[in-house]
Parts: sequence; C-alpha cells; structure tokens
Amino acid sequence: MKKLTLIAAVASVLATPFSFADVNEDLQNICTIVKNNDKGELRKKMRSVQNDYNLRLGDFYTGVSCGGSSLIRYSMQNNATDVGTYIIKKMSKKDLAQAEADGMPVQQWAEANGFIDTEIGKELIARLN
Repeated sequence: MKKLTLIAAVASVLATPFSFADVNEDLQNICTIVKNNDKGELRKKMRSVQNDYNLRLGDFYTGVSCGGSSLIRYSMQNNATDVGTYIIKKMSKKDLAQAEADGMPVQQWAEANGFIDTEIGKELIARLN
C-alpha cells in the first residue's frame, strides 16, 4: 500500500505543469533589459527561460507588456536598436505579422507612429519581406 501511495505522489508531481508564476518572475525585469538595450542580458534571459520552461520567445512574446507596449514596440520607443533587431530576428514571420493587443501589427503601428524609418523598423520590413 505504501508503495502505491508513493508512486501516486511521484506521478502527481511529475504530471503537474510548470508554474506560470515562476515564468512571470523570471521575465519580470525583461522590460528594463529592453529599455537599457542590453542584448547580452536579453540573450541570457531568453536562454534561461528556454532551458527552465522550454519556452521560446514566440511562446511568451504576446504575454509580455512593457508600459502597454509589446517588446518590439517598446524597443522602438526607447531607441533600443540592438535589442529590437535581435528580437525581430528571433521571431517568426508569422508572429511578426500578427495583430497585437490593439489590433495593429507591429509594421502598421511603426508606420503610424513614425518608427518605420528607424533601424528596427528597417529590420522589421526586411524580415517580413
């Protein structure tokens, strides 16, 4: 009987999905990393999240908001060129073309807000074409 209880306990622990609270804690300072244009720290953060939770940038991108903006929009607003272009290179074309929380894709938003001629905007256009 004890053996069966132990097996059930181990099985329940192994079957429990990872905690989203833990992922949120790990991603807590990602906006600061983007604002500071710290590409090396962003790489470390993304590698850590991938190793710990098996999540890639496209998996958590839509769930991260920095002052109401997505990571790419936030990088454009803060002139974080290294980080913005890195994020664009890591995202799939499909994810980049999707509408964000306000219903506008990043390219359309960048055009409407005067960011399309920045290095990040040019990288975005190049990636989408």
